[in-house]
Amino acid sequence: QLQLVESGGGLVQPGGSLKLSCAASGFSLGPYAVGWFRQAPGKEREGVSCISNLNDGLSTFYGDSVKGRFTVSRDNADDTAYLQMNDLKPEDTAVYFCNAKRYLNNFWGRGTQVTVSS
Repeated sequence: QLQLVESGGGLVQPGGSLKLSCAASGFSLGPYAVGWFRQAPGKEREGVSCISNLNDGLSTFYGDSVKGRFTVSRDNADDTAYLQMNDLKPEDTAVYFCNAKRYLNNFWGRGTQVTVSS
């Protein structure tokens, strides 16, 4: 079965850190661009970060709200992408999803909950 599985979410205090993982199953993640998105209650899903594939130079992009705090990376040997989140704020609370896209192929994970609260 072709799927993406996120993990690493949880409850963290403001200023804390979490590292999310996005593991591909049933396909090789290498040729795909990988994006991280999040959706807070009552809000639309928003793009957080993305990383291109190796052929496109592993270019990265960050939304303004996370720039300087989040870092996206990938390990193609393990078919896994990561989102390191530092200095977390209550407004980062959301379900985080990963997405893998290549031409018409588009996969979404089911998401992992991140809650930032004291």
